[in-house]
Amino acid sequence: MTPNGDIWIWAETTTEGGLSETALELLARARPLADKRGSRVKALVISDSVDDAQVAILAAGGADKIVVFESPELRYFAVAPYAACLETVVRDDTPEIFLAAATYAGRTLAPYVAARVRAGLTADCVELDIDSETGELLQTRPAIGGNIMATIKTPTARPQMATIRPNSTPIPMPDKSRKAHISRRQLPSPLPSPEGRRVSFVPSESCSLKNADKVVVVGRGIGKPANIEPFAEFAESIGAALGATREVVDRGWLPYSHQIGLSGKTITPKLYVGFGVSGAIQHLAGMRSAETIVAINTDPAAPIFQVADFGIVGDAMAFLPALKKPLDTKEAAR
Repeated sequence: MTPNGDIWIWAETTTEGGLSETALELLARARPLADKRGSRVKALVISDSVDDAQVAILAAGGADKIVVFESPELRYFAVAPYAACLETVVRDDTPEIFLAAATYAGRTLAPYVAARVRAGLTADCVELDIDSETGELLQTRPAIGGNIMATIKTPTARPQMATIRPNSTPIPMPDKSRKAHISRRQLPSPLPSPEGRRVSFVPSESCSLKNADKVVVVGRGIGKPANIEPFAEFAESIGAALGATREVVDRGWLPYSHQIGLSGKTITPKLYVGFGVSGAIQHLAGMRSAETIVAINTDPAAPIFQVADFGIVGDAMAFLPALKKPLDTKEAAR
């Protein structure tokens, strides 16, 4: 394998101006890939202001160089001006690989730029690796409705571009001894105007799955929508968020904001407890990175048991009281 070119990530910023956690997730993906190829990791930041603290965070996360485009006009994401900055990087720095998070912004920017520069793009990847013979990026994502995992290569078009599902990558401990060079670039001239005007921002979801340390998930195996309430109460009693499989959401038992999986959220909680969840590949793609997985299902051959740390073959409704009893006893003792 002949090393060639650097691996870049887009370090998104939040509406408050800080770094998004997805930047550290992408660095956690990029660092081992770069080490395998013998190349460097570079982080692209597009924002109204980037301070030394943000540079230090990116360096500690694995970046060797940080390239910054700064302007008040870049305070909020808009595809045209952001794409102009990224296209400048593609033209001047010739990245070999470019990674972005599969957020709203990443899913907008990456394909827009890929089309303009005629690059290869694989969306919603769950695994990345380097081909030991060619040095090409191996991009794995669910395909055919999530029924298979397909590994995709981009032999000719450059950069090789991929978006990664947020919350699918554990973030390692930062190495605060690492330093990175920062390069503040001139804006493309003229900088394209945003396609629209930002008026306000209103969060559309109240479900707290994204950052939950504990998640209780209900699947079709709980039987009927009336059975959700006791599981919701159990989740609340242990300080967990309530999640659901796609089938539960499709049946209207819970709103979409609770959906976990390929077409929902990806989560990485410390504890995942699944009641009546069979473990379709679409769902596993959204939760298999949980630290501890507990599954209760009547089918001993359910795929969820292949990833579970603790599996219980039995009826979820019948088993729930056994889980609640120690909690009720503890509460009564208070």
